[in-house]
Amino acid sequence: MKITRRTFLKISGATTTGTVLSGLGFDLSPAKVYAQELRIKGAKETTTICCYCSVGCGILVHTDTKGKVINAEGDPDHPISEGALCAKGASSYQIAVNPNRLQKVLYRAPYGNAWKEVKWEWALEKIAANIKKSRDASFMEKNAQGQVVNRANGIASVGSAAMDNEECWLYQKFLRSLGLIYIEHQARI
Repeated sequence: MKITRRTFLKISGATTTGTVLSGLGFDLSPAKVYAQELRIKGAKETTTICCYCSVGCGILVHTDTKGKVINAEGDPDHPISEGALCAKGASSYQIAVNPNRLQKVLYRAPYGNAWKEVKWEWALEKIAANIKKSRDASFMEKNAQGQVVNRANGIASVGSAAMDNEECWLYQKFLRSLGLIYIEHQARI
């Protein structure tokens, strides 16, 4: 092996640095360390999709024996994100575990200035009644040429990128059965 001046200086510098550090009391021998127990030990692992954008990154959600979410992280086996998450996806844990998250349905009447707590049944009936009212008011059976079109022009829908193919299919069937023609999907916006 041919030793050049540069190689000799590198070796000499490293040797001198090691000697000086050991002389100052630094212990260069390997240390014994102990890892703390994982908080997800014994937790149930469930795969899901990030709800924020149209990319569809995979998330692993860990729940304890009571069903409480204890951790959420990127899924390394997911074909799209391969474990990587953006800032919003990485904070998705806070969707389930957040003291500021609403736990009950709130309703504010039109032109009202206060929210009131209502039951789920009442809210779902109100939504259904509003959909029916809007559909009935804007339903067009025939166009100007007399052709049957059966469409509701007063309602539009923007879908969710977090839905899988089966959910999208069901959602489209529901919307088409109402006569909607203004249907958009978040992935295209």
